[in-house]
Amino acid sequence: MTNRPNDDPSGGSLDADDRAAIADLLYGYAWHFDRNEPEELGELFCDDAVVDYGPEFPNLVGRPSIVAGVARGQQETFAAASHHISNVRISAAGEGEAVATAYVYSWVRYRADVPDGYLWGQYDCGMRRTGNGWRIAEMVLLAAEVKDFHREQMHPIARRP
Repeated sequence: MTNRPNDDPSGGSLDADDRAAIADLLYGYAWHFDRNEPEELGELFCDDAVVDYGPEFPNLVGRPSIVAGVARGQQETFAAASHHISNVRISAAGEGEAVATAYVYSWVRYRADVPDGYLWGQYDCGMRRTGNGWRIAEMVLLAAEVKDFHREQMHPIARRP
């Protein structure tokens, strides 16, 4: 995702309730992922949402694909996980739209007999107001660093050299 939180010149605005609801989506994502609740996690996304977990993994497009992809990962790859979300930045991106970036620290225990994995990174998200409240329309996982993580390649965070 190329959109980063900043001031929106299009005139969209967010109040404190909007910002809290958007941050809650990110916290809810971590909560449901760690509890192995793919269906509940899927409810946080728009019907046509896109999730990009990295260049080695095909994008998950649409809520059913997101739920199935997360469920498959839980069943085949992850024995346990703990995601920590912080430094949430949210900006309006037009009427009924917002962008959000949140830091993520993720620890995972694998089902395979391999060392636990660690990721330090960010989620870049596009958010959309729907008839059911704010939902995640797009989520891209970016990495600053990984250790013993199950991916060889990750999207890098935006950082000046």
